[in-house]
Amino acid sequence: MESRFLLDTNVVIDFMSGQFPITVQQCLFDIINKGVNLSAINKMELLGFANVGQQMIDFVSYASIVPIDNAVINKTIDIRRIYKIKLHDAIVAATAIVHNFVIVTRNVKDFKNISNIEIKNPWDI
Repeated sequence: MESRFLLDTNVVIDFMSGQFPITVQQCLFDIINKGVNLSAINKMELLGFANVGQQMIDFVSYASIVPIDNAVINKTIDIRRIYKIKLHDAIVAATAIVHNFVIVTRNVKDFKNISNIEIKNPWDI
């Protein structure tokens, strides 16, 4: 079964560092076992840290990286024009809309005003 969730950078970092309560960690583990989806921008953010560890490299290698293709680019442009949000958040939102993913993020405020998008905050699970 293909996962319909797109994990935001903050969720991956919190998951990998064990920041969530055990019930949330288990729920995320179940989502991840169905297949991890990351936007190309999330990959850049996660692997762009100076001290990125092998565990993070392995996690990103396991993930399906959704490319920034023309459909995502065009939707990103629309989102930036309408909602005036940061570029990386617009790319994540556009990726979710184009590919019909639910964004899993703790930064709900970054996406809450965007129409046609579903957001799940793992802290609310």
